[in-house]
Amino acid sequence: DKRSVTDGPFPEAKELVAGFWIFQVKSKEEAIEWVKRCPNPLEWEAEIEIRQVFEASDFGEALTPELREAEERMSAQMNQHAKR
Repeated sequence: DKRSVTDGPFPEAKELVAGFWIFQVKSKEEAIEWVKRCPNPLEWEAEIEIRQVFEASDFGEALTPELREAEERMSAQMNQHAKR
């Protein structure tokens, strides 16, 4: 099984996102190691993109109290909808 790693950042418009996984890891290298273990769901060559997902805490003091409050409100709303 041949695996390769290339840098992004953007997919081509002709490509289709067919699903996704979210891994919580400490580094890009750890993410790459996890992705190398992923099965290829297709009969032909496929690509898996690695993208970082940021959380409010990643922005430190740059996240103003107003933005932090807005983020907390949105998170609460999403959690409410997820319970339905």
